[in-house]
Amino acid sequence: MSALTSAGTGPIEDLPEYLLPPSVRPHAYRLVLTPDLGTATFVGDVEIDVTVEEATDTITLNAAELEITFVELNDADPDGGYALAPTDIALDPDEERATLTFAESIPTGPATLHLGFTGILNDKLHGFYRSTFTDEAGVEHVIATTQMESTDARRAFPCWDEPELKATFEVTLLVDDALAAYSNGPVVEETIEPDGRRRVRFAPTMVMSTYLVAFIVGPLEATAPVDVGGVPLRIVYPPGKADLTPFALTVGAHALNFFTEYFGIPYPSDKLDLVAIPDFAFGAMENLGCVTFRESALLVDPAKASRVELERVADVVCHEIAHMWFGDLVTMKWWTGIWLNEAFATFMEVLAVDAFRPEWQRWVSFGVEREAAMAVDGLHSTRSVEFAVGRPEEAQGMFDVLTYQKGGSVLRMLEQFLGPDVFREGIHDYLTTHSYANTVTSDLWDALERSSGRSVRTIMDTWINQGGYPLVTVGDDGSLTQRPFSYSGDPGGAIGSAWQVPVLTRTLGTVDVDPQPILLDGKSTPTGGAATQGRLVNAGGSGYYRVSYPADVVDHLAGQLGELAPLERYNLVSDTWAAALSGQAPLANLLRLARALVDSAEDDPSVWSVVLGAFGLFDRIVPDADRPVLALAVRTLLAPLARGLGWDPRDDDGERTPSLRSMALRTLGTIGDDPDTKAEAKRRFAAAAAAPGGGDGGPLHPDTEAAILEIVSSDGGEEEFEAILARYRKPANPQEENRYLYALVSFVQPELADRTFDLLVSEVRTQNAPYVLSALLANRVTGPAAWQRTTEEWDTLVSRFPTNSLPRMLDGVRTLCTPPGLADQVREFVISHPLSGGGKTVEQILERLAVNSAFGAREGAGLAATLTRALELPSA
Repeated sequence: MSALTSAGTGPIEDLPEYLLPPSVRPHAYRLVLTPDLGTATFVGDVEIDVTVEEATDTITLNAAELEITFVELNDADPDGGYALAPTDIALDPDEERATLTFAESIPTGPATLHLGFTGILNDKLHGFYRSTFTDEAGVEHVIATTQMESTDARRAFPCWDEPELKATFEVTLLVDDALAAYSNGPVVEETIEPDGRRRVRFAPTMVMSTYLVAFIVGPLEATAPVDVGGVPLRIVYPPGKADLTPFALTVGAHALNFFTEYFGIPYPSDKLDLVAIPDFAFGAMENLGCVTFRESALLVDPAKASRVELERVADVVCHEIAHMWFGDLVTMKWWTGIWLNEAFATFMEVLAVDAFRPEWQRWVSFGVEREAAMAVDGLHSTRSVEFAVGRPEEAQGMFDVLTYQKGGSVLRMLEQFLGPDVFREGIHDYLTTHSYANTVTSDLWDALERSSGRSVRTIMDTWINQGGYPLVTVGDDGSLTQRPFSYSGDPGGAIGSAWQVPVLTRTLGTVDVDPQPILLDGKSTPTGGAATQGRLVNAGGSGYYRVSYPADVVDHLAGQLGELAPLERYNLVSDTWAAALSGQAPLANLLRLARALVDSAEDDPSVWSVVLGAFGLFDRIVPDADRPVLALAVRTLLAPLARGLGWDPRDDDGERTPSLRSMALRTLGTIGDDPDTKAEAKRRFAAAAAAPGGGDGGPLHPDTEAAILEIVSSDGGEEEFEAILARYRKPANPQEENRYLYALVSFVQPELADRTFDLLVSEVRTQNAPYVLSALLANRVTGPAAWQRTTEEWDTLVSRFPTNSLPRMLDGVRTLCTPPGLADQVREFVISHPLSGGGKTVEQILERLAVNSAFGAREGAGLAATLTRALELPSA
């Protein structure tokens, strides 16, 4: 067996022991499944065409939580060859393997392995699992559906469950006649069995990996197909939700056309179903031709959704359809290269949505997502984008902001440096060369080097094969130097060094606005002239690095914010906040920039989100006696902005104005403790609750509803809790359900926080519960008590929630930096209670808690004085 390679750099040690033996390779699966939704079980039968590569008396494949009831191996001789039954079937639950031992050596050549098996429809949202929904009449219905990535196809049928072992899949489902059935391919035959059940046979797929197989059975409905360049596109949904499908159909049609043209390659399947599943652990899953989604990421009514919620649906639909090419048609060899799938789909998602709705300025809002990655990547506990994955379950740790957002960001940086046309040419080369095959990272760099003539591998290896990112410092003489950025102030851990930094610069106030490219390939690079106050580094804002300017240049840029693009302004503010959070610059620098945003009438919500995020941390660390000063600071910054925006949509609103309005009102009514804002929020909430059908007391506007709910719940009592809970239980659509669910975490009375916790371990869907618990832990008042309950009910939580989302429930603990001593208690408990697959993610959460605690210790006591001086607040 040849060892796999990582980015072409050499063998990954120890990986082969986790690979299946190479003596037998699959080529085609013919799978028949009979799910019993009432008993939550299924019966299966699979014929697998294989090639015996070397003589052997054993066949080892993957199987988990299955009982194998029948095995026979036949050769391909039509005139009659051998038919072998194993002498032993050994199941290894730990390794999730089945080893079939035969009495004699199996000769090389083609053969067919036939297996019968049974299994359970589990409630863990992986493999072949059970989902439920309640219809408008209050009747509960069951769906059997799948989630195979990373390594859960083995829970649905015995298989070679490794991404490189591609094959075709012909699925047949035996279902009750009243149920619908869907799979990767189109239906080619339907027949009625003697017992009245329906046998539905689907066309074979292209060769693909097991993790892309999908089959769904249940009382579902589908839209009429829309023809998109010869590809039938449908939305599949629970009954009663047809009115929530048109927007996703529009986005899906756009994405199919956009990617077909961008890649220059036809869509690689026969049809495309986008399927809404009531219980789904992730946002969506790119199963070829049968993409599954959680409902809120697919079903939406534009008239009742916020702009951000619409953008979220567009993002997820475009992301998954991009995968049909980048991930399904061309697939990584092993989970080490999962970033090739997810980072590129993230990049393409934003590119496609930006083309779909340019007015949303999707690359600007992507800056917020990139910042989320940089917040992790500046920690000692970061990791490289690509790292060696040994045991398959280690792949779960790859599905994080470093794979998606950092990976997508460095691809965007590379695209802007090489030029969009050159980059696109390289991607076409890569996909064409490796269609229906598997790749490693170096294959992508090879294609981009052919299209660009640049040493792409040399540049990108410094971004993909080491953690962290640089701080690029602009000298008084115009030179650029780099050093590793770290929130602890010192490089170390997994943070790397000596990046090849593609830097774009431009001079403000000049006619020539085209950025000038510089490759900072050492510690220092001259810019070719003396520094000027108008010289902007990271022009366009696509660079994945931070910039530090001389103080006079920052002051000049703060006075020229109107000449900066929104993403450039975002970077200036976020880099300034990162320097303050890490203790490398005074906090007053950020506050002066915040004043400049007010003076320049900043209207971009992404730019403001940095400042308001900082104030969220201030709210955690400020002494209670100084809280009025913090509230005054918020009102000083936001009251003029909120007055100008008002509460209701206006004809002159920009596309992103609703997000800014919601953000300003939310912060004013909570941290700002603004009496007028709180009173108006309560008035609107009461009016909507009294007359939900319309009129002056009609429904809350979707763009401000979440803000109003948080303001009301943070200052509300049992009456408000009951009203919000009732609306959560009977929502008009999936987005409304989420708004009212998350509003429950903002109540500050201990007894109401306890009730919310109770809901998480009883009523709330397990797809949502870990994330809601994270938000509950982040409640400034009740978070510490919620943490105590988390420790007391740890075993219940771990057994109830899906394994792949367990680390996410802990994300909120990074805010538990007060009261004194709590952070140490959290760290001690978490370390002593490790979560499967959560190692790096949990380690990063704890380090972020340490960073926040250090900031609080450094700035908390003097925060009121700092705010008063920097914002020129009146003295108490």
